[in-house]
Amino acid sequence: MTSAPSGDLFQPLAPNDPETVGGYRLAAVLGAGGMGKVYLSYTPGGRPIALKVIRSEFSEDPEFRRRFEQEVRSAQRVQGLYTAPVIDFDTEGAQPWLATAYVPGPSLAQAVGLHGRLPVRSVLLMTVGCAEALHVIHGAGIVHRDLKPANVLLASDGPRVIDFGIARAADATALTGTGVSVGTPAFMAPEQAISGTVTPATDVFALGQIVAFAGSGASAYGDGPSHGVLYRIVHEEPDLSGLPEELRPLAARCLARDPADRPTPAEIIALCHELSSEPLRQGEDWLPRAVAGSITERLRLPEPVRTPPPVATPTEVSAQPPAPTVHPYAQPTQTAPTRPGAAPQPGYPTPPPGYPAQSPGYPPHPAYAQGPPTPPPSYPQASHPQGSYPPASYPPAPAPPAPKRKGLVVAGAVVGAVVAVALVYSLLPDGSGGGGDAKGRESASPTGSASPGKGGKPVDPQPATYEGIDLTANYHLMLADNPPRPIDGAKSGGVLYAHGDVYYYFDSLFGTEKFGTANGNMVLLNNAQKGSLETCRQETRYTKQIAFDQLTDGQQICVLSDTGHIAVVTYRGKSGASDAGKYITVDLTVWRNADQPKSGS
Repeated sequence: MTSAPSGDLFQPLAPNDPETVGGYRLAAVLGAGGMGKVYLSYTPGGRPIALKVIRSEFSEDPEFRRRFEQEVRSAQRVQGLYTAPVIDFDTEGAQPWLATAYVPGPSLAQAVGLHGRLPVRSVLLMTVGCAEALHVIHGAGIVHRDLKPANVLLASDGPRVIDFGIARAADATALTGTGVSVGTPAFMAPEQAISGTVTPATDVFALGQIVAFAGSGASAYGDGPSHGVLYRIVHEEPDLSGLPEELRPLAARCLARDPADRPTPAEIIALCHELSSEPLRQGEDWLPRAVAGSITERLRLPEPVRTPPPVATPTEVSAQPPAPTVHPYAQPTQTAPTRPGAAPQPGYPTPPPGYPAQSPGYPPHPAYAQGPPTPPPSYPQASHPQGSYPPASYPPAPAPPAPKRKGLVVAGAVVGAVVAVALVYSLLPDGSGGGGDAKGRESASPTGSASPGKGGKPVDPQPATYEGIDLTANYHLMLADNPPRPIDGAKSGGVLYAHGDVYYYFDSLFGTEKFGTANGNMVLLNNAQKGSLETCRQETRYTKQIAFDQLTDGQQICVLSDTGHIAVVTYRGKSGASDAGKYITVDLTVWRNADQPKSGS
């Protein structure tokens, strides 16, 4: 799980983000990845945590859930000083989630991207810490499988390796064949790329690539399309020419093509000490000043959000001595017994420890007495399980309002609705509610579904077609816009590419390209299929992203937005090497309000 945020440090929760997950109130968005979204939250004691919610597409796969639970329970056994410990998890809920300690530090990818390569001493200290982390991870029977610069966080007292073993849960899911990518090809080992073989030596190869990246600022096997990088990993030697001389023996041994020739984590630690001109000791000065400054920024956390405490049990309640306080339902002169046999005390007792009387949404605790609670009708019972609180004396609840004359109200509503429908119908151009210009007229349906035509038969909205849209890298489109105009994702906040109904993301550092949607689902159509409203409605092979190596000129993709718009995107190619900018060209056919919007959209 990516504990360190990408882009802006702490993004506010979006309307479609949950407010709580597993009892933890979410405070901000830290980032998003191939498997889910990461939020900042706090433990009841106020310690920050990184909480990763798994994407719903994975949640629906039983095999993924089974593997995810296995990996999470294995990860709980990892308690190294250079890993982020697992704090809490839920593998059986509607959307599985995992919480780890929050690490206030940038990832290695962010640090090098912003400040350039690290000094030799910093690289050696980082490598020693990562090797020790791998030693502990492998000792727990886990292979990381996705070790890369984004999964190495740079804290003030050394590196932290995160996301170990979680990628294994997605290996067997059916989603990996529908454009959802898990893992990073540029950091795979040769045996992993050829046959999928994964052993502890596979992680050592990835560590060698991390050493090369941290010390030179570039990948040891170059950039570009993933298939080209994988070919070089399997058939060519790494390019270590940009790496300082002291670090080349270390990287070269880790990047040996034969897994048997690679060193163990313990041997890597010993080699780092041999290569260092001074003793390697982690400390506050292990990073360059510019990188250390970004750690300070990540310590300025958003205001903690109090997590609702657990409800006290009757045993816990009876064990606490009473203390006088005024209950909101009590009369000024009312008294209540504290417990059987005790003398009456003024007011009502103070709630037991752990049940804050001023917590928003939690009413003060009623008096302690034996027997089940008997709150008045207006008192919320959902927060108090049967038997959790003893009964208390309450004043009578307010009398319910007198019943209204429902017959007259309903009759008036029906007459008004008939008049309104007749008025709207008479104002339409041809009285049918259909038709319209193909270039951007909205559907007449106010509900987001196909509008009713003559005789009550639904009439599909008319399509609007837009040709030759140049979608610049890191820009996105909204299907509701007429005409759809590319929008700069950097100005939208949050993760750079996680915006819009259709987005194109390009990572200039690694050459990674993503074509996807942040507000719905996509379906890559087969060559034999013709993109149409009917086809898009029938397809269920949903994904969020489509790999670029699956796209050819004329390839069509269905986009079904959460707001009820449906579109067919026809891919027309991308910019050439001589073009000044990076962009793709698409044709777009949109049926607006063709389906019911999802709740909360």
